[in-house]
Amino acid sequence: MTLESQLAEYQGYLLRFARLQLRNDAWAEDAVSETLLAALAKPQSFGNRSQLKTWLVGILKHKVIDILRERQREVCLASDEGDGSDELDALMFKADGHFQEQPADWGNPEQELSSRQFIAVLEACAERLPAAMGRVFLMREWLELPSEEICKELGLTPTNLYVQLHRARLRLRECLEINWFGNRAAP
Repeated sequence: MTLESQLAEYQGYLLRFARLQLRNDAWAEDAVSETLLAALAKPQSFGNRSQLKTWLVGILKHKVIDILRERQREVCLASDEGDGSDELDALMFKADGHFQEQPADWGNPEQELSSRQFIAVLEACAERLPAAMGRVFLMREWLELPSEEICKELGLTPTNLYVQLHRARLRLRECLEINWFGNRAAP
């Protein structure tokens, strides 16, 4: 199988990954195109030291970061005012900060994480996050950018960043409990 055909196999996956982060189809297509061109330009840098998919995602992460930096003035971050986060916090936590009720048993998270179905549900949940919250979460957790860099790129205070990350994790947790863990058969 030629490198070109292998790259074509992963194009859809890479496009979904880029769309999740950039939330702009044109930018995502640009990032994937640049990734594939970079892979074709220097196939020797792959060297079979990892899976092809892993290598391509690594290149794509850098392309996404470059596009975010290039176009940061074009990005319109929606305000999270009135998004219901305070109500969600009140429903889930007691006044002392503890959970109202214990979280559902998630089983073995490592085993679940390896499941393609779980990844599909996780990506769908991430897509449902408000744009600003989703961008912050994906920059931190999927692109693994340091908090200081995210604050600088998006003009956030560290406190605001941590609040956004906390709220994103709560929403993802709620979405996963409803759409993944809640649908599993009881042991």
